[in-house]
Amino acid sequence: MKKKLIKTIAVSALLMPIFAIALPVLAQPDIGLNYTSELNLANADPRTAAVSLISLLMTFLGIIAVVIMLYGGFVWMTAAGNEDKVASAKKIIAAGVIGLIVILAAFLIVNFVVTNVSNSLNG
Repeated sequence: MKKKLIKTIAVSALLMPIFAIALPVLAQPDIGLNYTSELNLANADPRTAAVSLISLLMTFLGIIAVVIMLYGGFVWMTAAGNEDKVASAKKIIAAGVIGLIVILAAFLIVNFVVTNVSNSLNG
């Protein structure tokens, strides 16, 4: 017990300078936190506002579909050879993929319709 405690203290003492000297990360990735600040729906053209709102909604639904697929993968990985759980996981993953395809198709249809209507109205 004492040897483990001494080893732990020694390793901690050796690793402490690494955490004390850690530099800040200078390359900050754009993770989309400012995405909603670009949505100014009050003063925008109704077509632009509709496309922005639909785009935001489709992004949210796409994230949900990906989470469903990840959940299906987790169920599959934790099935431990149980065929019923594997079949259930395959159904969950298939539902996630179908949902993602429907979401992408809906977004493309809305974007196509709004673009063509806007172009025909503007000349």
